[in-house]
Amino acid sequence: MTTALASDCSHCIKQLDSLFRGYDGPSFVIRLPLWSWHSSPGEARFTLAMKSQKAFEKLMRPSETALGEAFISGDLDVQGDIFSAFDMAEWLLSRSPSLRNRFAAELHRDCFTVLNFLTRGWKHSLQRDAGSISYHYDLPVEFYEPWLGPTLVYSSAYFRSAAERLDTAQADKLDLICRKLELQPGDRFMDLGCGWGSLVIHAAAHYGTQTRGITVSKNQARVAARRVSESHVGDRCFVEYRDYRDAQDLPWKFDKLASIGMFEHVGVSNLPTYFHCAFDLLKPGGLFLNSGIVRAADSPRRKQSFIDEYVFPDGELGTLAETLRAAEAAGFEIRDVETLREHYALTLRRWVENLQSHSPELLEIVSERTLRTWLLYMSGSAAAFERADISVCQILLCRRDHRRSARICTRESWYANSQAESQQSAA
Repeated sequence: MTTALASDCSHCIKQLDSLFRGYDGPSFVIRLPLWSWHSSPGEARFTLAMKSQKAFEKLMRPSETALGEAFISGDLDVQGDIFSAFDMAEWLLSRSPSLRNRFAAELHRDCFTVLNFLTRGWKHSLQRDAGSISYHYDLPVEFYEPWLGPTLVYSSAYFRSAAERLDTAQADKLDLICRKLELQPGDRFMDLGCGWGSLVIHAAAHYGTQTRGITVSKNQARVAARRVSESHVGDRCFVEYRDYRDAQDLPWKFDKLASIGMFEHVGVSNLPTYFHCAFDLLKPGGLFLNSGIVRAADSPRRKQSFIDEYVFPDGELGTLAETLRAAEAAGFEIRDVETLREHYALTLRRWVENLQSHSPELLEIVSERTLRTWLLYMSGSAAAFERADISVCQILLCRRDHRRSARICTRESWYANSQAESQQSAA
């Protein structure tokens, strides 16, 4: 190594010493082609492998988007425990940015907002929401199948134990939703944002409901319709391409509604509209199970994060309190709230494992950049759930029926049946 190169390396190492002063998270290594740096003595949990000085410069001026772009481009790679890398990244991003960086970020957000309006319309307009959903969900279903598994459910599973198989935990989640809604044969049931149709098919096949699913992903609607036909429930199950705000045009009311992992796309300012639409779709006394991700009250909203730009355009997380207030303001009675934060963290870890193990076949369907984007987004989401920055809540709501009811409601029926079925299948 020449004297000049040695001097440059020494300068970079001093910069890292300064940048990570006070860091006490998982030990790691930063490795470039000519030198490496250790955060602390002892065995490293992961290595940040940087292919160029450009990636190092992004680390020295960190932002969520810049680091994410370096990863998906391949300039930066994580070797070892990718989940521990997010502890380091969160510590780094939590440090106060300079006024110059803050101004640059605000300017970028303003430009992004203007560009989005000119090309896609107002935020959360019907046209723009359809485009945002299409951006994320209209990849070929063959991309999702290897890592979601046979249930094709793209939301948190419900694990009775950490050792349970993902497909079993997803089937248990579908059944738990149906039991919370007290689905009965002949009930008219709608799933708002039905994905590839897993819940509507399950409800029709196992509970005898007259089921309708709606989605604003054309690809999901086509796949769901095919799965309905293959499941032989076409006489009592129907899926269509429709926005929840257009569901008011349907000629009937529903006994039960569900929305699983959809309301994150609605927008906090649109929560009143969302819950009013759901309220109007229900008969008096009807039940609505809303399950979705919420952010912790002390977790700030990050505008134009990596996920906003590369994964979920226009996605927005409200708090549980904001969600419940909007539901009550629409006229709903809150019957039950259950938090399944650890279940979603484990679900995401299983998806990441599946992404990694199936990467050769997935790379025949999507580019390496796309695969790395999904790997980063799901690993980071798992870390956020584990930190309790975000959670997932199942909220059971009822459209009030002012007639007196002597019926006693308990949680036992939701869980006892599931446990009994599990014991029978094990025997």
